[in-house]
Amino acid sequence: MRITVTIGDVTTTETPALVVNLFSGVTEPGGATGAVDRALDGVISQLIKEGEIKGKVGDITLIHTMGKIAPARVVVAGMGPADKFDAQVVRQVSAEVARYLRQKGINEAVTIAHGAGIGGLEPTTSGQAIAEGSLLGLYKFSTYLSPSKEASADLEDLTIVEQNQNRASEIENGVAAGIVAAEATILARDMVNEPANMMTPTQMAEIARRVAEAEGLTLNILESPQMRELGMGALLGVAQGSEEPPKLIIMDYRGDPDNPGNNLGLVGKGITFDTGGISLKQPGGMEAMKGDMAGGASVIAAMKMIGQEKPKINVTGIIAATENMPSGSAQRPGDVVRAMNGKTIEVINTDAEGRLVLADALCYAREKGLTRLIDVATLTGAMVTTLGKACTGNMGNNQELLDKVTEAGRDTGEKYWQLPMFDEYKELIKSDVADMKNSGGRQAGSISAAFLLAEFVGDTPWVHMDIAGTSTADRTKGYQVKGATGVPARTLAKLARNLAESGT
Repeated sequence: MRITVTIGDVTTTETPALVVNLFSGVTEPGGATGAVDRALDGVISQLIKEGEIKGKVGDITLIHTMGKIAPARVVVAGMGPADKFDAQVVRQVSAEVARYLRQKGINEAVTIAHGAGIGGLEPTTSGQAIAEGSLLGLYKFSTYLSPSKEASADLEDLTIVEQNQNRASEIENGVAAGIVAAEATILARDMVNEPANMMTPTQMAEIARRVAEAEGLTLNILESPQMRELGMGALLGVAQGSEEPPKLIIMDYRGDPDNPGNNLGLVGKGITFDTGGISLKQPGGMEAMKGDMAGGASVIAAMKMIGQEKPKINVTGIIAATENMPSGSAQRPGDVVRAMNGKTIEVINTDAEGRLVLADALCYAREKGLTRLIDVATLTGAMVTTLGKACTGNMGNNQELLDKVTEAGRDTGEKYWQLPMFDEYKELIKSDVADMKNSGGRQAGSISAAFLLAEFVGDTPWVHMDIAGTSTADRTKGYQVKGATGVPARTLAKLARNLAESGT
């Protein structure tokens, strides 16, 4: 979909549909909505009075103008209470409206900049939220579907009309940023939604190569012999049961080349299919395990955004990509593997494989001299039990960095909740035969997994993001469409920008 900004008056702009908004509790609309209401002889006010338009978030009312104004239809979108209004509401509503227009077969529309007037949002923020919400809300993964004659026409053109030239320029800047964020998030969604026979470790590496070439990043891909030479026994132990060769994908962005210490490392779990290995999963729902590489996909998407936005910071993305398969060569419960830093891990459960591949990836990140680390992984089912799908669970060893991740999430509308890392939980991964074991059992499963990762970051400031719940959506609501979400790609890119701007 093409999104543009133009100077004009919405009541005189010819379009099949004009989108305006209304806060709940408002009886006499103001701003652009008020201007449209007056031009339509008070029809919006009348519908408010009659209770048909309530202004609740997600409420959509269609009005045919019958030639009274240039737009053929007016869509009134509810924004909810004014005291709870923010950019996230704009994203959600923009997505719902875009799908509504598509359902009606309307392929072009005009909208006001939601919240950029009396709503109190910065024009840039409004433009970005409209672009993100509209593009992400219209997302469809239809690669393997045959064309349908009954399919709705796509919404192809959305124009934001603004009367003030200065505000229009700011909105335009926001739209450009929103398009970058949405397109990268869509890349992550596509990768996660792909079937595992297509999205192999080799294909993940190929997509990283395309992103690197397009955005001017440096790419390095380590193969099995190189991993063996580096002593990556934990990653290779997971990979040994699969015929698909593993890949360690390294993407480098140099936004501050004269200051190499100003850096950030993003480490993603890239298990392109997880059977559980010898500790085989139950067959029901196993098809969803094609999405066990969502952490790696989000890192590739974040690197795409960072390459386009060009913040003044050096960022390295590291993706540990492999399958976890059962076979005659697969690792067994009871095996002991040695990670790159020399520490040994007893494999209690081969289905606790994500922390093994991340252990070596985090070691490699430290070897590269990265001074701040974020790892992203669909790591534990326990996280879904704990937090559901509403927010991502975060843990780490540095409160300042944890707070910065949460702050970035507030700006992107992605929610995070910090779980404790009390020393008592470390007891759960003690092993009698190795330095640690890869599973602490049912108790505090997400936290004990994080404690294993902590063994491979040392004193480096580090945050672990467990996206087991938030990497996919069970239903379509707002800008999250059923299937892959692309979380937390936008937050990672925003974190990089914030660190660059703050200089810390």
